[in-house]
Amino acid sequence: MALDHFISYLSLEKNYSGHTINAYKKDIATFAKFCGVHYGSEAIEEVPYGLIRSWIVSLSESGNSNRTINRKMASLRAYYRFLLKTETIALNPMAKHKALKTSKKVEVPFSEMEMEKVLNTISYGDDFEGARDRLIITLLYTTGMRRAELIGLKIGDIDLATKTVKVLGKRNKERILPLLPETLALYTTYLEHRKAVVGDHGEGHVFLSASGNKIYETLVYRIINRYFTEVSTKVKKSPHIVRHTFATHLLNKGADLNAVKELLGHASLASTQVYTHSGIAELKRVHQKAHPRNTKT
Repeated sequence: MALDHFISYLSLEKNYSGHTINAYKKDIATFAKFCGVHYGSEAIEEVPYGLIRSWIVSLSESGNSNRTINRKMASLRAYYRFLLKTETIALNPMAKHKALKTSKKVEVPFSEMEMEKVLNTISYGDDFEGARDRLIITLLYTTGMRRAELIGLKIGDIDLATKTVKVLGKRNKERILPLLPETLALYTTYLEHRKAVVGDHGEGHVFLSASGNKIYETLVYRIINRYFTEVSTKVKKSPHIVRHTFATHLLNKGADLNAVKELLGHASLASTQVYTHSGIAELKRVHQKAHPRNTKT
């Protein structure tokens, strides 16, 4: 079945996370059901663009935001591109599709004070889960790695001699990230607790659940939400916001944009530039303090 081949492609060749793959699969299945009702068949391999437009209208009338609709269309677009690439179809019905206009999404990073509190003032507990959770938050903030990259880490990826970690990013691209002494110390402590759960650490995944299985997406999200709730009143608390915070704080301290791009594993500089707006408050502060026209009499 074409959809099964597409899912395997996303997993094996594109190295997408389970969460992302499930979202693609759900979007495509939902469209197939729509086609079954309105087109008489759930075979979506060759449908006219007019039917896709009808689905967009239906989604909008059901209260879906333009951003949500665009995400669903992105799933369809990727699927049809795959079908075209594998010569399953001759024409892509979404070839001329244009995304709906959306308002700019502003994500507010954590402040340096909030990060200081979550890393140094709250209690994690002197046990396996406490050591794991503290290391997860520290690693996300000090390296800027993605949630999926963190989940996929294996013992062999962390090199204590060179003080680096190797991560496997999107499109199977590897990059090497530096580790701070603080992070390495927490990692060593965590390994001792980890041995009590699974014995000799071997070459398995770094982060495990209390039952000894590889950690999963929702657990990482819950860990971030749990601890940051103690120090922040911000509405959104997620692994991505911690990554966002990493980039923002580096840029606020004068880090080169291209260097931050490499650390984040972005394919283009445009992807990194979305973080620069978060530093505008710092830029305003510096501008108001330093500009000669702003001196008070």
